[in-house]
Amino acid sequence: MNLIDDKLSDNETIMYRAKHHWAILLGPIVVIIIGGLALGSQGYHAMALVAFGFIWGIFSYISLQRSEIGLTGRRVLANVGFPLQRSYDISLNEIMVIDYYQPSLGSMLNFGKIIIVYSGKKRCAIRLVSSPAEFVREVHQQIVALKPSSTGTQAS
Repeated sequence: MNLIDDKLSDNETIMYRAKHHWAILLGPIVVIIIGGLALGSQGYHAMALVAFGFIWGIFSYISLQRSEIGLTGRRVLANVGFPLQRSYDISLNEIMVIDYYQPSLGSMLNFGKIIIVYSGKKRCAIRLVSSPAEFVREVHQQIVALKPSSTGTQAS
C-alpha cells in the first residue's frame, strides 16, 4: 500500500524510503507478557490487560504495515499512524532544521525519532523510524543538491 506514490507528480520519483521499525510492537508484547504472568493471581484484571495488549498490538501492527516516509528530489512525504493517520508533505526548501534522536535502545536496534522544523515554527516529529540517521543524511544531501552552487570568488 503505497500512499505516498499516489502523491507524486509525473516527473518525481522516490529517492529514499523509510518505514516504522518493528520495535513499535515491543510495548504491546510487554503488556501481554505482564498480563499473562499475572493471570493466576489477578484473574479478570490480568485478562483485561492481555486484551488491551492484543488490541494495542493489532493497531501497532497495522501502523507498522501502513506507515511510510519518502524523500523525493523536492519534498519529504510521510503517512504515519493508525487509527489516527497523520500526513506530511514538506518541501525541502521549507525545511529549516531536520534532526533525529535515538534513545539507548534505539541506538542498539537502529530506530529513533525524526524531528523536522519547517515554514517558520511548524514542527513534526515521527517516532520509531527505522534508520533515522540515514534518512536525515539523505534529506541533508537533497537540500544541498537543491541549493545553487556559488561560483563567485571572494576578495581577501
